[in-house]
Amino acid sequence: MSVFASPRFLPNVMWADAASCAATGALQVAFTDALARLTGLPAPLLMGTGVFLLAYAAMAAFMASRSTPPRGLIGLVVVGNLGWAAACIALLVSGVFAVSALGMAWVLAQAACVVVLAELQWTGLRRTRGGARMAMA
Repeated sequence: MSVFASPRFLPNVMWADAASCAATGALQVAFTDALARLTGLPAPLLMGTGVFLLAYAAMAAFMASRSTPPRGLIGLVVVGNLGWAAACIALLVSGVFAVSALGMAWVLAQAACVVVLAELQWTGLRRTRGGARMAMA
C-alpha cells in the first residue's frame, strides 16, 4: 500500500502542519527580540505571526485528531498555506524591511514548508475524495 493511499495520510500531514507551526510559533514568541535582531524583521510582526501560528497549530491538531478529517476546513488550510507562502515572498520582494540573510532564510523556509504542506494536503484531499467515491460504488 502506498503512503499516499493510507487512510492516515491526511491526518498525518495535518499533524506535521500542526507541529511545524507550533515549533515556529513558539520560537517567534519566546525569542521575538533576538529573532528581530538576527533577521531584520520587526518584533511586532514576529510576535503577531508567532501567536497566530500557535493558534493555528491548535486548530490543525484538532483537525488531525478527528476520525474523519474535516475536508472543507482542510481545503481552507490549503488556500491559507498558499496565501502564507505568497505573503512571505511579497514581504521579501517589497523591500519594506532591511531583512538580513538569516531573515531571508527564515522567511523562505516558511514559504517552502507551507507550499509542501499545501501540496500534501491537496493530495490527501484528492485521495480521500476518490476513496469516498470508490466506497460508494
